[in-house]
Amino acid sequence: MRVVVTGAGGQVGADVVVALGGAVPRAGRRRSLWGPEGPGPGCEVVALDHHALAVEHRSEVLEAFDAIRPQAVLHAAAFTAVDACETEQDRCFEVNVLGTRNVAEAARAVGAHLLHISTDYVFDGTSPDPYREWDRPNPLSVYGRSKLASERECPPGTTIVRTSWVCGARGANMVRTVLRLARGTDTLRFVDDQRGSPTFAADLAAALVTLATDRVPGTFHVTNQGTTSWFGFVQGARAAAGGDPGRVEPISTAELVPARPAPRPANSVLDNAALRLAGLPLLPDWKDGLQRLVEELVNTEAAA
Repeated sequence: MRVVVTGAGGQVGADVVVALGGAVPRAGRRRSLWGPEGPGPGCEVVALDHHALAVEHRSEVLEAFDAIRPQAVLHAAAFTAVDACETEQDRCFEVNVLGTRNVAEAARAVGAHLLHISTDYVFDGTSPDPYREWDRPNPLSVYGRSKLASERECPPGTTIVRTSWVCGARGANMVRTVLRLARGTDTLRFVDDQRGSPTFAADLAAALVTLATDRVPGTFHVTNQGTTSWFGFVQGARAAAGGDPGRVEPISTAELVPARPAPRPANSVLDNAALRLAGLPLLPDWKDGLQRLVEELVNTEAAA
């Protein structure tokens, strides 16, 4: 099976490439390599970062897929700077929506199964309960609206995976931020009125690979298990790194200075109902994923 990964230089895309048994490409280079530990014998991974394939350019996408002829596509390319999307709306929709339209068209032209990654931001966060796959979306932000629109660009039979609060070993994320801030002496202040399920890119990637290579259609919520607030998450990260969680102070979203341009859902908890009801494996508890990620980042920094 030949598998294309778009956005292969990003946080999720990079771990998807690794999960497929490949190696993350250098910027601007298309990597095609045989994955000895991929999902089954003879899995070829074609890892495309934004420099190698700008998904918003239709002709480029169509030509690339026609040359590669993949059997599966994991579409991880996206403009995910949530606050920047509020002011760069055209760019946001160009990459997230038009880009997905182009990838969907190209995948359909070569008969490849498409897996598209979406987000908890398609919901408004007002529900007191975790969101199931069949609940009505109502995005609050430009980013959320673009991702809901991108879902609607996917043809029947696509695998759509919504996830939330993603952290990984590559790229900027909350765990990296906390470890950096922990070197100082100031008390950290994080909101305690936004709740979600932290998701770790390595765990998520394994699920994405299974869903894509097994060609499982439909919408799935895929997160690590358990819920917390950003305050609780940062406390956990401090503790996992051997720091003092007591140096983290809870605040409300209204107390954030400066205020964030993009509104966040107060409740981002996604019920992994479709996975559970289909008898598919759930991801580990978020605390387990956090411990593994902190250890990896600390060890990487020590070895540098």
